[in-house]
Amino acid sequence: MGFYTMGVRADVVAYDSEGKLALVVEAMDKLGTNSEWAAKMRCNMLVNGYPSARFFLLALPDHFYLWKDKPSRNIEKPTYDIDPFALLRPYLEKADIRPEKLSRAGFELLVASWLNELSQFGERSEALKKNDHNKWLFESGLLDALKQGRIVSEAA
Repeated sequence: MGFYTMGVRADVVAYDSEGKLALVVEAMDKLGTNSEWAAKMRCNMLVNGYPSARFFLLALPDHFYLWKDKPSRNIEKPTYDIDPFALLRPYLEKADIRPEKLSRAGFELLVASWLNELSQFGERSEALKKNDHNKWLFESGLLDALKQGRIVSEAA
């Protein structure tokens, strides 16, 4: 089950290797957004009691918006705006489905699976470094925060 605070449920959360909340994820099946929309959405979520952590990921089929060390409830643009297709391609190919055809729960499960795999990479992170699409994982510190951690998904 996801992480609850003040009656608000996070879709996916990640705990670091010490058991501290490191990442909160909201997975949505919305397409065609921009960073301004994402900033307002995140602010609205936080104001309404959404849990806060060092990292906040708004995961959409065509954008991953990541905030790092931004716990305030102000409207702030994401630290990173990533095209997730290359990251999620292996999972989509296994399921033989296009991202826009996934249900919200299906997309949430796909994101949780990807995060779970990242958390287990550990010493194999060198393989991730070879792909330019993963550069933000190292720059942001998200990969280190997830290493040997635990991923909890509401869809699981």
